[in-house]
Amino acid sequence: MPRPTAYVICATPRSGSTLLCTLLKATGIAGDPNSYFRPDDVAEWALEWGLPSADHCFGSAYLNAMRHAGRGRTPLFGLRLMAENIPDASDCLARCFAQQRDDAARFNAAFGITCYIHLTRADKVAQAVSYVKARQSGLWHQAPDGTDLERIGTPQTPKYDPDAITRQINALALAEAAWSEWFAAQAITPLRLTYSALATDPQGAVARVLTHLNLDPARAGALEPRTATLRDQQSAEWCARYKSQTGNFG
Repeated sequence: MPRPTAYVICATPRSGSTLLCTLLKATGIAGDPNSYFRPDDVAEWALEWGLPSADHCFGSAYLNAMRHAGRGRTPLFGLRLMAENIPDASDCLARCFAQQRDDAARFNAAFGITCYIHLTRADKVAQAVSYVKARQSGLWHQAPDGTDLERIGTPQTPKYDPDAITRQINALALAEAAWSEWFAAQAITPLRLTYSALATDPQGAVARVLTHLNLDPARAGALEPRTATLRDQQSAEWCARYKSQTGNFG
């Protein structure tokens, strides 16, 4: 099989995608994957890339700039795509490559031979708790030394909210179903990667991805995670409490 020229990390919120993106970028050979199709970020990307107006986003100018940014001075393009943004990516590529028959063909037309990595988290209760806590606290990502990497919104003291956890579990179920349906419709068999494997052995997980992309897996050996897990005693207590109350064990 020819060496891929692009890959898509297919994820859901709080599945470890930021950790995976930063590790792949740190290899120096696997591009700079990011959420380039996330509508909330489009204007910011357009400004950073010097596009004349956010009105041009998701058009040919935006796509060209995305290609350049996602390669990160390497031959390989990387992209992170959440299930909720599948329609955004699909609509953009359909406008730019209308002659292609489906999304998979359009990804190949846009970025070359594209591989897919499906990142999942088995414990949906823990995933939902992580999301609810991040929304409440405003802290989404933290460096290993404890400094904030990404803090969004007005922070508040996290408060156990079983209804919010349930809503997020349901949203995650819909998101995973969307990925399954999309993979089936596009005849795509992705590389399967789990949050547990990534968190337990990040170097090994990245080596698997590099091997899948026909790149040197040894480049993963010296990597150090640049984001810290936010799971703490409070997270564990919330998970145990929710599971005990609902009988939902993830």
